[in-house]
Amino acid sequence: MTALKDRLPSTLTTARLVLAAPAMAHVSQIAKLANNERVHRVMSRLPFPYSEKDARFFVEEIATKPEEKCFAIELDGACIGVVGLRMDEDALPELGYWLGEPHWGQGFATEAGRAVVDAARAAGAAALRSRALLSNSGSRNVLKKLGFTEIGESMDKDGTLKGQAVVLMRLEFGER
Repeated sequence: MTALKDRLPSTLTTARLVLAAPAMAHVSQIAKLANNERVHRVMSRLPFPYSEKDARFFVEEIATKPEEKCFAIELDGACIGVVGLRMDEDALPELGYWLGEPHWGQGFATEAGRAVVDAARAAGAAALRSRALLSNSGSRNVLKKLGFTEIGESMDKDGTLKGQAVVLMRLEFGER
């Protein structure tokens, strides 16, 4: 899967957003936006409370892992969230994202997700997977707008959502 990661661009640009590797310059913005209980409640890998130390760890350790391809979502030069792909062995790449609450409901998640989905398709991915809490209709709607279909339900096995019902979703790219 790292081959796919190597074929993905380092920066993506949309009509309103720039998606670039998370950097130390994003730490304070990530910490401020992620230190929100409403964001935390729907994320499986986001501690709460969330400090600048957590954001530094994300930028330096998590975002640089071989199985991760993360992008800070920038609007007018400010980080408003994160989107990316997790590429585990023996599994399809998994699209994940979060936005700071002040940026919900404005189409940014769909716009950023579309850029990553299109880049993954162009880089040769045959399909992607994602998941969202059963109760998170907003995220499920974003994924549906990106072309994902619901393929089942499961209980989250680990992380902060352990034991909660999630909807499993998949996007097939088909013939290229």
